Amino acid sequence: MRKYIKRLLFVGIVWSLAGMVSCKKYLDRDPEANVSAETAFKDFRSFQGFTEELYNCIPDFTNRYWTNSWNWGDDEIQSTVQNFHLVNKIDNGDFWGWQREFDGWGAGFMDYASPTGGPSANTDNDRMTKGLYPLAWYGIRKANLGLENMNLLVNATDEERSLIKGQLLFFRGWFHFMLMQYFGGLPYVDRVLPSDEQLRLPRLKYQECAEKAAQDFRAAADLLPINWDNTNAGVQTFGKNQLRINKIMALGYLGKNYLWAASPLMNLESGGGKTYNVELSKKAAVAFAELLTLTESGVAPHKLMPFAQYSTNFYTIGQNFLIPGGTEAIFTGPYWGAHGSTYGTAKQYTPAIVGADALVFAPTANYVNFYGMKNGLPIANSAQADPSGSGYDPQSPWLNRDPRFYNDIVYDGVKIVQGTLATNMEPHRYANLYTGGSYRDERSGSRTGYMLYKFVPITANNFDQGWNYGQNLNIKVPYMRLADIYLMYAEAVANGYGNPTAMAPGFSKTAVGAINVIRDRAGVGHVAAQYLGSTDEFMKEVRRERAVELAFEGHRFNDLRRWHLLAEVPYTLKTAAEFDRAVPLNPTTDTKLNKVVNYRERLILQRPFTEKHYWLPLKRADVNMYPEFFQNPGW
Repeated sequence: MRKYIKRLLFVGIVWSLAGMVSCKKYLDRDPEANVSAETAFKDFRSFQGFTEELYNCIPDFTNRYWTNSWNWGDDEIQSTVQNFHLVNKIDNGDFWGWQREFDGWGAGFMDYASPTGGPSANTDNDRMTKGLYPLAWYGIRKANLGLENMNLLVNATDEERSLIKGQLLFFRGWFHFMLMQYFGGLPYVDRVLPSDEQLRLPRLKYQECAEKAAQDFRAAADLLPINWDNTNAGVQTFGKNQLRINKIMALGYLGKNYLWAASPLMNLESGGGKTYNVELSKKAAVAFAELLTLTESGVAPHKLMPFAQYSTNFYTIGQNFLIPGGTEAIFTGPYWGAHGSTYGTAKQYTPAIVGADALVFAPTANYVNFYGMKNGLPIANSAQADPSGSGYDPQSPWLNRDPRFYNDIVYDGVKIVQGTLATNMEPHRYANLYTGGSYRDERSGSRTGYMLYKFVPITANNFDQGWNYGQNLNIKVPYMRLADIYLMYAEAVANGYGNPTAMAPGFSKTAVGAINVIRDRAGVGHVAAQYLGSTDEFMKEVRRERAVELAFEGHRFNDLRRWHLLAEVPYTLKTAAEFDRAVPLNPTTDTKLNKVVNYRERLILQRPFTEKHYWLPLKRADVNMYPEFFQNPGW
């Protein structure tokens, strides 16, 4: 940690265009040029150039490597052809694997160490050199350096000063939050630490740290505009300001920071019980209410994408370098290496029989069970009919499911190859995901009987060439989108005000009403009355709704941890669906009508988690610096 937060070089800077194309540098710099603080911070243009390096500290977890692992909960499992991705280490209980010292491939987005011994906090335009841990400490120091030099910004308007300060405060809070959610309470570094000062800042309790982050997020929200296009400074990059930190981003993370601090794991770590902290839940609800009031009134431009355009949240085709997200994305980082995802990320979801790579990430059968029925009711599990009256039939497991099931999941019989196939390949046109089918392979296909197509078009295969450069396929999952805000609002209100029909001050929707907004978009039935009698019952549907709406977007691991469920059965299990086709596949029949027999689930693995696995271990070199920066329990 010390080397990250004490290293920062003054460089020559120019405020560059910062729109949706990150192959242009946010920070145009000459590495040989050292300039004085008075020059670097004297006016808005130069100070903004200094500030914009912070955007290059945001890892692109979707495209951090050639193929990418960012789902470490019970949601996803990888084929066995390789084992270097972090999900394999997590599955084995080896949480040391997030660190570059224990991962020779450097395939995870949590850490990076230059193989040549160079700096590990790289702010260049190389997506493969971005590690959250070193860049967060670097970004915190840089933000503090900027804040401590605000008095040198003499040639600027009040608006320009607010824009600079708001961005710096946001990033200081965001980098702390990103570290805290994995490691627990940390020192909250809110000043520049001199290089000759003995580092002795103690670790704080999670909630103490979160309160300091909240102060930064709140101050940033008060300083920043909703839309940079509506500012005098933002006119210089009009129409290309989507990535710039704004009020909506700050409010979103203000609420998320409070909700995480209120959650059972964080409340327990801070000296409370394994329950929600009521007051922090209320603070989260109020922050989300402020944000949603701005979006629903039309003051802010954010709105849910229509379900017909749902995939635009995650990928775009034929739109050159446009980052996905549309109007729903709230916070996302730069997109380095245009079309890098075309040749890497896009190929990690297609079995080798019709794909170009044997490395396949597939949804677990136990996770697919969270996708309920179109009527809004859950299924008990995929192997038996649901006595709750949902209508689920294990002999027709694809019928009348939540529309998001059909959007996200490829199941047996779905047509994959759309174009011409050689005669010998024709049997593989359809997803043969039944037991013994050609798409099922432990090493190079689906291990579970399902495939994940939330982030790729159906044409992503060797024959339709859906990952062809000419398709202009760009994949990028946002850190935060508006649907997540509705779901976090519902959770915060229910646990803060003790009732799923309660609402936060200043906003017109109840907790259950917020869930139903998301279901309405997808065409799913509302939360059933049986889940509205208590907060505990309602939380079952909140957790399931987060599992479905935010599926495979990198939220599940941290959700299970903060709910203190990660080490509990059934969340430690990963299963495969085993079944036979009732009749031969008929291409003229709607695949949803296909019947199966002998549907059952087979346990692939049970993860060996204990209490220590609720937090990641800190680097040994860091915890050896001084006693007050101690290791997490059990590591």
